[in-house]
Amino acid sequence: MRDNQRGYANRENREERFGFGENWSRFLRHVDEPRIADAERSLASMLGVETLAGSRFLDIGCGSGLFSLAARRLGARVHAFDCDPRSVACAEELKQRHAKDDPEWTIEAGSILDRDYLASLGRFDIGYAWGVLHHTGAMWRALDNAADLIAHGGKLFIAIYNDQGWISSYWRQVKRLYNSSSILRPMIIVFHMPYLYGARFLVRALAGRPKVGRGMSLWHDMIDWLGGYPFEVARPDAIVNALHDKRFSPVLVKTCGRRHGCNEFVLFRAPRS
Repeated sequence: MRDNQRGYANRENREERFGFGENWSRFLRHVDEPRIADAERSLASMLGVETLAGSRFLDIGCGSGLFSLAARRLGARVHAFDCDPRSVACAEELKQRHAKDDPEWTIEAGSILDRDYLASLGRFDIGYAWGVLHHTGAMWRALDNAADLIAHGGKLFIAIYNDQGWISSYWRQVKRLYNSSSILRPMIIVFHMPYLYGARFLVRALAGRPKVGRGMSLWHDMIDWLGGYPFEVARPDAIVNALHDKRFSPVLVKTCGRRHGCNEFVLFRAPRS
């Protein structure tokens, strides 16, 4: 692991970073063909394509590896990386299950904050960072670095936590407490479960959509939300404005209104004139 990457990991340990890989490893037990198909459909729909054949796809903070697999099945050549060793192991396990020895899908340890590592990657037609950049502890720098990895004429697909003002401050404190005290963790889960799990499940069931989109899991999403720290937020216009000077313009923006959760962005980088 590079020196910059080691320094990043050490900083995150001091800040009591959430164990994303641990949560992903539990989620991986539930990944089946229907979930993979849901991930494929959601990725293709957001990008507005039927195939990714011929594209280079970068999975930034690959987590479980589910969307690396989805992109590969859509025909892309995939490079995936994550700063969390357990997440890297999850992605490698998923590859072993579904695409063993596939040379068009590479997975490695790396950080979106490590400029030396990023310089070795080249440029990609599609960059994917769903719910990743706001957990780095340096979201705006991570966003800037991710943008630089996209070729002109390519797309960046990201999801960033919605800025809810003082409510976001509340969630930040919940997340810090969740990670600082294993004793309090079960109480935090039980206290928030009626809202984050029970109410969401009931609403989805009444709407005839009991399954969570993107192939995800309601339970593991809840744990990710409660524990996901570092935690930064942004308003949609701030994200779009931050990428304007790099010749990115929004193709699709899906916001969550005034609720908690992620705003999703697909941004196109204009070709060089």
